[in-house]
Amino acid sequence: MNLSKRFVFDTKRKMGLKNFMTFVVVSWFCSIPTTCVLAAKQKQNQNQNQKLRFDENGEFKILQVADMHFANGKNTLCLDVLPSQNASCTDLNTTAFIHRMILAEKPNLIVFTGDNIFGADSSDSAKSMDAAFAPAIASNIPWVAVLGNHDQEGSLSREGVMKYIVGMKNTLAKLNPPEVHIIDGFGNYNLEVGGVQGTAFVNKSVLNLYFLDSGDYSKVPAISGYDWIKPSQQLWFERTSAKLRKAYIKGPVPQKESAPGLAYFHIPLPEYASFDSSNFTGVKLEPDGNGISSASVNSGFFTTLVEAGDVKAVFVGHDHLNDFCGNLLDIQLCYAGGFGYHAYGKAGWSRRARVVVASLEKTDKGSWGDVKSIKSWKRLDDQHLTGIDGEVLWSKGFHDSKMLDSKARMVLNREEKNRITNLHLSS
Repeated sequence: MNLSKRFVFDTKRKMGLKNFMTFVVVSWFCSIPTTCVLAAKQKQNQNQNQKLRFDENGEFKILQVADMHFANGKNTLCLDVLPSQNASCTDLNTTAFIHRMILAEKPNLIVFTGDNIFGADSSDSAKSMDAAFAPAIASNIPWVAVLGNHDQEGSLSREGVMKYIVGMKNTLAKLNPPEVHIIDGFGNYNLEVGGVQGTAFVNKSVLNLYFLDSGDYSKVPAISGYDWIKPSQQLWFERTSAKLRKAYIKGPVPQKESAPGLAYFHIPLPEYASFDSSNFTGVKLEPDGNGISSASVNSGFFTTLVEAGDVKAVFVGHDHLNDFCGNLLDIQLCYAGGFGYHAYGKAGWSRRARVVVASLEKTDKGSWGDVKSIKSWKRLDDQHLTGIDGEVLWSKGFHDSKMLDSKARMVLNREEKNRITNLHLSS
């Protein structure tokens, strides 16, 4: 596996960078990390008991923030920006972008999909996380995070980073599922999103969210490159998916199929390489190999997702210059695109974020039912927060329409066959 991205980034960050002041001030909430963790843990039980649910308009909106690469705030300069930005651009531009996105979209949940901090450049991992997640915390919007391959390269171990995140204010992130004694990684958990208050679906999870630790680098000497989602994690996912399906098809309001699910982690699956410009929405600009920096081995998680049947879309980060979505076996494989300014990018190519909205179906009685569609778009960090590439990732009638299309093709084929036969007979 080619890890040239990491080496290029390391080379860039070692260049002679000078400290500059900019227009945004970030509060460093905790001067003593241990004290901060203890204080945050007092609120953790309250956080974990918070219930996510669709709003009164029948929508649930998720803001995905990928690859902030936050380090030391105003003292950390940007990478790969225009020459006119070099003197003033810092981590605080990342902070400002998050603020703008939260105000513009008003999401119900914020999901950080790894490389939240760039540990190697951070003087204190805890302080970097305090600053990186500060806009989400200040908004009082629930938020979660998974780990990437750079989060643990600073003063905290991988487990230490996830434990610190779990102890922060307003987060629904979990270290690992409490019912599982042994599982690989840190930050494997799921969240349920309930129906609208006062409807028949109020006590059902109509949208299921899965978060997994895709690791950092291979621990197998004979295998180079990035890490992968392990069998223990896949087993947990399979059991969780089956449990949620069983609950969903039972009363009240029995259903025939599973509620739709979304999965979030950092490193893309090898199947992301299945697409070219003819069958995805967005761009693939990564220069290395086939444009996808996945593990060099396929652990079979995509097959696990297909067999489970409930996950309709997967969202990752890692490859900052990819922001596409492509459909493979009825699962959308999506990138968010690079968000952070202290991360490699492309000068003149705006940093960006992905938004996903699940919408409920109106019932005959005018109430809200189950999920009807899942849509997505991206916003660019430009003057107008320009929205691009709006698309429907999944809709309830999609499979029905495909079946109708298939039947229509069969009818047309029969008609064409009969027409050809009649022509032959008449001649």
